[in-house]
Amino acid sequence: MIKTKTNTGNFFEDFTIGQTIVHATPRTISSGDQALYTALYGSRFAVQSSTNFARRVGYPQSPVDDMLVFHIVFGKTVADISLNAVANLGYADCRFLQPVYPGDTLKTVSQVIGLKQNSNGKNGVVYVRSTGTNQKGDIVLEYVRWVMVRKRNIDVPAPETVIPDLPDSVDTKFLGSACPTVDQIDFDTSVSGSAFVWGDYEVGEKIDHVDGMTVEEAEHMMATRLYQNTAKVHFNQHTEGQGRFGRRLIYGGHVISLARALSFNGLSNACHITAINGGRHIAPLFAGDTVYAWSQITDKTEIDGRSDIAALKLTTIATKDQPCNQFPDKNHENAILELDYWVILPK
Repeated sequence: MIKTKTNTGNFFEDFTIGQTIVHATPRTISSGDQALYTALYGSRFAVQSSTNFARRVGYPQSPVDDMLVFHIVFGKTVADISLNAVANLGYADCRFLQPVYPGDTLKTVSQVIGLKQNSNGKNGVVYVRSTGTNQKGDIVLEYVRWVMVRKRNIDVPAPETVIPDLPDSVDTKFLGSACPTVDQIDFDTSVSGSAFVWGDYEVGEKIDHVDGMTVEEAEHMMATRLYQNTAKVHFNQHTEGQGRFGRRLIYGGHVISLARALSFNGLSNACHITAINGGRHIAPLFAGDTVYAWSQITDKTEIDGRSDIAALKLTTIATKDQPCNQFPDKNHENAILELDYWVILPK
């Protein structure tokens, strides 16, 4: 019997608790990838933008943008985890553990840690912990996500429900792990975009990031291809035109990167995302929509053993076609993303 050579992806009933999946293919990140990422989102953070600035403050060279690292590690998982997804639902316990530089090669392995069939019997939620490592075997990124996946055969019995116990917030001992020692004297705030450093922010403070960015069809598809994310809902108008939305759905990570880029206005010196505590895609985004964002500082902490940097805990809300000068919350009709995360700034 000749087996099919093509990959149709895993369906809900194909996953089992404890299953380990090694994802294809390893990816070497180049400065060209970083340049394209900048072209897509317009991120302006100084450490990732200027090799001269990065070297002056203590880096060997400009690191790869944190969210580009996330998307590439994530993209490896799509063909095996979410090729047949209905929707990506959320993230938790995401830790950036090592810096990544152009020339590094990343690969990803995932473990299934939770399963829950939905009441309609047509799909279910799969929880996976994915780990990205570099060419040295060092873990650069680890995170949990959960995704709703279609069943191939609705008559297959539901598996035993297992929902993993996930932390509300990443342990603060992991904060700043991917940031080398920063020379505060040479961190020139006259060129980094703002004079405000860690001590200038207060818990409870709200920041409207002001600017909006309209998403174009070609941009979101180019971004998803950059990450080698093969989810058909993002690319195939022939099939998606007959689906529930009638058009291609924008990758949720695209919204996160847009919100992060917009946050430069108000958080210019937040040079790294160091952890993501949790994230939720509240509503879909489509080409032609304009993304706005605002953030609230929900906590701040010093980092053990670090006198150079400290961390702010943020909740960022992104909206579509809704300016954020009135700080619309996650229940607003135009809210599309709620992201709870830690950033680091010089002290």
